[in-house]
Amino acid sequence: MSTLFSPLALGPLTLDNRIVIAPMCQYSSQDGLAADWHLVHLGTLALSGAGLLIIEATAVEPEGRISPGDLGLYSDACEAALARVLGFIRAHSPIPVAIQLAHAGRKGSCTKPWEGGAAIPPGEPEGWRTHAPSPLCFAPGDPEPQALDKAGLKRVREAFALAALRAARLGLDCVELHSAHGYLLHEFLSPLSNQRDDAYGGSLENRLRLPLEIFAAMRAVLPESIPLGVRISATDWVPGGWDEDQSVAYCRELKQLGAAYIHVSSGGLTPAQKIPIAPGYQVPLAKRIKDETGLPVISVGLITEAHQAEDIVASGQADLVALARGMLYNPRWPWHAAAELGAQVHGPPQYLRCPPHGVKNLFKGR
Repeated sequence: MSTLFSPLALGPLTLDNRIVIAPMCQYSSQDGLAADWHLVHLGTLALSGAGLLIIEATAVEPEGRISPGDLGLYSDACEAALARVLGFIRAHSPIPVAIQLAHAGRKGSCTKPWEGGAAIPPGEPEGWRTHAPSPLCFAPGDPEPQALDKAGLKRVREAFALAALRAARLGLDCVELHSAHGYLLHEFLSPLSNQRDDAYGGSLENRLRLPLEIFAAMRAVLPESIPLGVRISATDWVPGGWDEDQSVAYCRELKQLGAAYIHVSSGGLTPAQKIPIAPGYQVPLAKRIKDETGLPVISVGLITEAHQAEDIVASGQADLVALARGMLYNPRWPWHAAAELGAQVHGPPQYLRCPPHGVKNLFKGR
């Protein structure tokens, strides 16, 4: 029996298997609205046989987008556009769908990656003034972000809570709070980007304050049937920055507030990072969070092979594995992994005759 293809409960939500499609920004929205591209992109991934599909980092306010093309959930129009996509997915797939709610902070107001990804200065077409814990740029030459004042902190908290409420109204199965990869909440966590001298800066307790307040505000508006998880960067990979010890402390606090899982990534805060990239390089980070908090964890990052993924979950290093770019390259990765490991996945009836000779009983209930 494959552990990778065994069920797992994240609070009230039971997943069919341990494969997660990680959130991947598509930079293909206008005014935050899900578009036809999302029907194609998410519709394809919904047929993958994975246990959970997480919609890309979705901004909770317009200024929280990474680029002008980012998806948003900050207006009735955004909500309606996403409802169309979700209806399309659910007409053709039983896959549970989550959404990652995010704020880009000082890494916002940038061109799309295929346009260079450069910062767009405020005042330029499609540009805006970014916000951060402190007026410190992500990269030399970037426009200086505006430090959030008391009113700004309140606005951001309320924006996350309202977006969570919209997610519940949409009937999403799960919500993930993005506090990784150098975006706003990670900026508050790391001493490299947070140099405030008020209750939201300085000590670890103070740097945790805003992310924990936002998590609590989201948990308060979500029904008990919708689990709330958190994505973290377990380390900045920079001396003196956010690190594993602080991540463990953060996750322990999140557990007390009702976190359903931790999605463990790393880096993204500063160009000075030195990441030791190798297959499964972030798995030890996930294992430590799991071991020291008891929370379910998702491991992500250069997990590409079926037996590699099976070993990660079977050995207890993580509870789930997430794939991103590998899933784009091979949207049927779970099918191939199931065939290799002698397991089954959900598949659409239109594709029942597609498995090659020798691959039998691939699809559940068929």
